[in-house]
Amino acid sequence: MLSITDLDYSVQGRPLFRRATAAISAGWKVGLIGRNGTGKSTLLRIIREELENPTADSPVKLNKGARIGWVAQEVDATDDTIMDVVLAADLERSALMKESETATDPDRIGAIHERLMDIDAWNADTRAAIVLAGLGFSSDDFYRATKEFSGGWRMRAAIAGVLVSEPDVLLLDEPTNYLDLEGAAWLEGYIRKYPHTVVMVSHDRELLNRSVTHTLALEHQQLSITPGGYDDWMTLRAAKNAQLTAQKAKQDAERAHLQAFVDRFKAKASKARQAQSRVKMLEKMQDIAIPIAERTTPFNFPAPKGKLAPPMLVLEDANLGYGDAALILSDVNLRFDPDDRIAIVGANGQGKTTLVKSIAQRLPLMAGERKASGSLKIGYFSQDQLDELTSGETVLDHVMQKLPKGTPQSKARGVAAQMGFPYEKVETNVEKLSGGEKVRLLLGLMSIDKPHVLILDEPTSHLDIDSREALIYALNDFPGAVLLITHDVYLAEATAERLWLVKDGKAVRYDGDLRDYKKLVMQADRAA
Repeated sequence: MLSITDLDYSVQGRPLFRRATAAISAGWKVGLIGRNGTGKSTLLRIIREELENPTADSPVKLNKGARIGWVAQEVDATDDTIMDVVLAADLERSALMKESETATDPDRIGAIHERLMDIDAWNADTRAAIVLAGLGFSSDDFYRATKEFSGGWRMRAAIAGVLVSEPDVLLLDEPTNYLDLEGAAWLEGYIRKYPHTVVMVSHDRELLNRSVTHTLALEHQQLSITPGGYDDWMTLRAAKNAQLTAQKAKQDAERAHLQAFVDRFKAKASKARQAQSRVKMLEKMQDIAIPIAERTTPFNFPAPKGKLAPPMLVLEDANLGYGDAALILSDVNLRFDPDDRIAIVGANGQGKTTLVKSIAQRLPLMAGERKASGSLKIGYFSQDQLDELTSGETVLDHVMQKLPKGTPQSKARGVAAQMGFPYEKVETNVEKLSGGEKVRLLLGLMSIDKPHVLILDEPTSHLDIDSREALIYALNDFPGAVLLITHDVYLAEATAERLWLVKDGKAVRYDGDLRDYKKLVMQADRAA
């Protein structure tokens, strides 16, 4: 279906691929993995650009006549309805439907209608409704103008459009970045049942384990494809590295034995021929290379200053929202203590972010009380803060502004290095940082004040799998409280001990774990 042969590609002189080769068969569901910055998104762009303008010696080839689809960009904010833009995303269907209105040649009319039947064009609106509902849109949303939706919801519409068109090769780049747990669970099942080939960049470990048939790994500028999900790939890689290590140890022992013979007998005329023979053996021996594991800089959340007595914070009979015309949550009665680890679940748009903003005092209460210790320090992270970094200023500028006035620059550089910004990165302007680097910077700046509680609203959207693992270790080592909103089930299960459910204008404790909640979501989907 799709082949990549001896691909070489560099960006600004930095090689991303060197003779990279892989073959993907029809119907495979492939998870494309690799660290941030290794070139995963670039590979998707290469695939679709080469296929749009194929050449005889192109390193990327697709079966003749196969259609390729991808989420190119979010939907513009216009008067067009969500349903309109989703159906329009199938360019072939749209063109054929338009041509059918004006065609006069009987043969052409017949060919048009035959092709429309082949692609099941008449049921496209039904497929669109199913996909939109799975991605969290209500039936009332289908015919609302796109300008009434946020950028995140318009991106969901873009995802819906490519899913409905059902191309032969579907390219997805971090699709769960725009989905809640409910939407991610639905997408997982959709990908498994998708009738054609899928190539998906994702750092969501659970999604990769549950929905793909093969894993395409990008490491050391090479591609390798193996059957199974992410954990299967990890097991195979560990076994391969263990085998290489054993082979190298054997080779090193043999090399040492040959060299010892040469050193001992090279000066003896009677042994000169044998010594020379062993020299040639040493020269012909090819080194066994063991791939060097790339180190992930750990996250660090220092212990809070001073221990607070429970309860650390309480909301009593609280109404939360954005004014009388936009009441989101009512009669909220929740508390958390210094050692609580809580994940907040609920569909997008139900009020999870409203809840944490109110707790963090980023949003005033509309009614009720917020009781907290006067010395309570809260560290708050939100994806919205990515836009709050000051363009034109460097990493070092941001760190210096956060530290006490008069802090030596040398100390600020040390703080930045602990965040993961070494000497060559600390002078980088923040607008040139990758999404993952911006998250690292914001989390690092947040931790400088040594907060008692970390409130994290979707912290992993731009982090690769290894960085997500590092975040899990850091959160589990942190001795304070954690309040977490995330679509990453693996992260939530590894760090949270309790759940709060935000649904239907209420925020309450949920008696169950994430697997119980996921089953509840899936049962609701089947009943719908």
